[in-house]
Amino acid sequence: MKIIVASLTLILSSLIGQPALAWGEYAHQTTADIAQANISPNSQRIIKKLFASEKLLGTPKCALKNLRHASIWADCVRRDRLRWGYTAPWHYQGHDVCQPWDPDTACANGNCVSAQITRNAKLLADKSLPDHVRLEALAWLVHFTGDMHMPLHSGSRDDLGGNRIAAAYGIVKGRMNLHWLWDGPLAERAISEEPNIARKYSALYRSQLAEGSVADWQLEAFTVSRDIVYPTAQERETCLAPLAEGERAIIDNQEIVDLAPIARDQVRKAGLRIAILIDQALNS
Repeated sequence: MKIIVASLTLILSSLIGQPALAWGEYAHQTTADIAQANISPNSQRIIKKLFASEKLLGTPKCALKNLRHASIWADCVRRDRLRWGYTAPWHYQGHDVCQPWDPDTACANGNCVSAQITRNAKLLADKSLPDHVRLEALAWLVHFTGDMHMPLHSGSRDDLGGNRIAAAYGIVKGRMNLHWLWDGPLAERAISEEPNIARKYSALYRSQLAEGSVADWQLEAFTVSRDIVYPTAQERETCLAPLAEGERAIIDNQEIVDLAPIARDQVRKAGLRIAILIDQALNS
C-alpha cells in the first residue's frame, strides 16, 4: 500500500509541475465524446469535410482530425508561444467570486473564454469562409466550451483560479494546487465513476441545457466556484479570510466523494453544450 501511495504521489507531482490548464486531456476528450454522440447527422457530415482541410492550418505537431483532437488542440498550439501565445487569455475569465456577477468583467477587448466561444460559433456558421478557417473556429469552440465549464476558469479569488492555493487530494499531497485538483484527479475520478457518460442523451434533457446564453452557462460555473469550490477548500465561507501563505487546502476523502458528481455534471454539460453550439452553427 505504501508503495502504491508513493508512486501515485510521484506521478501527480510530476504532472502538477506543469502549467495548469482547464480540464486535463481525459476530461476534454470526454466532452468531445459526449458531443460526438449528440450532434446531428448533418453536423457530423459537415465537420468531417472540415477536418479534411487540417493540413492548411499548419500545425503538424497538433493533430486536428476529429472532435477528440479538437478538444485539446487549443492547449497543444499554445505551447508554441511565438505563434499562438496571444491566445492564452482566451482560455479563462477570472470573475471575482466576492463581487456581484457581471458577465462583461475580466474580458478586455474580447480576450476571454466566453467572448471567444461566441466569436468562433459565428465563424463556424459562416459558409462563405474557407473550410480551414471554419475548422480552426470549430477547434476553439470545442475547447473553450469545455474550459468555461471548469469552475475555476469562471470564478477566482485573485489567486489565478486556484493556481496559487496549495492543495491535498485525499492522502495525496505532492505539489498540487486547487486548480489542478479540480482539473485533473477530481475530474478523472468523476468521469470514471460513470462509464457510460459519453452517450446519446434525451432530446428533453438536451433542450433543457440549451436554454439561456453563453453568459448564463458561465454563471453556473461561477456559482459552483463561489458556493462549492472555495468554501470546501478554505473550510469557511468564500469571502472570509483566504488561506494564508503556506496553508494547504485539504480535500479529504469524503469531500472527494461529495464533489465528484458536481465535477461530472460540469463535464456532461460542457459536452452537450458543445453539441448544441455545433448544431446551431451548422444547421441554421
